[in-house]
Amino acid sequence: MASQAIEIHRAGAVVVTGDAACRKKSVELLEELGLPRGLLPMEDIQEFGYNRETGFMWLLQGKKKVEHTFKKIKQTVSYAAEVTAFVENGKLSKITGVKTKELMLWLSVVEVYVPEASPEKVTFKTGTGLSDSFDAAAFALGGNKGSPDETQNGGHAKTSVCLVLKEHTA
Repeated sequence: MASQAIEIHRAGAVVVTGDAACRKKSVELLEELGLPRGLLPMEDIQEFGYNRETGFMWLLQGKKKVEHTFKKIKQTVSYAAEVTAFVENGKLSKITGVKTKELMLWLSVVEVYVPEASPEKVTFKTGTGLSDSFDAAAFALGGNKGSPDETQNGGHAKTSVCLVLKEHTA
């Protein structure tokens, strides 16, 4: 069931259903915003919505939550059944439904952005005000075990990355 925030922004939004279509649209949006394409490696996505006018986006997945470890940076992130954010170029803000594990604590991620001065980095800010920056390559599609591209290509992440590069040069 969608939250009240989603229902408020649903009017005028592009809404897509089905895992494959939702993954495709979410990756396209991340790419359009200048953010890494593998930033939201959610599973069994049932609905993706984006209201361009208000800048609000959401993802609803069938599972209550999914944990994903970004292997290159050894960082575990939890995605709730509902993830929402306001988006703008290079930034996701007012994020709900995303937490990161620091030591033994789960901290809510409230903002993700690519700093203009360091476009090769991605910075994550928590609700406590703590922030950390990582190499953007750690969030590339196919760069993490179990990511959609790697799973579909029989575990060959390098093949996935090459295909993506060819798409950009065509």
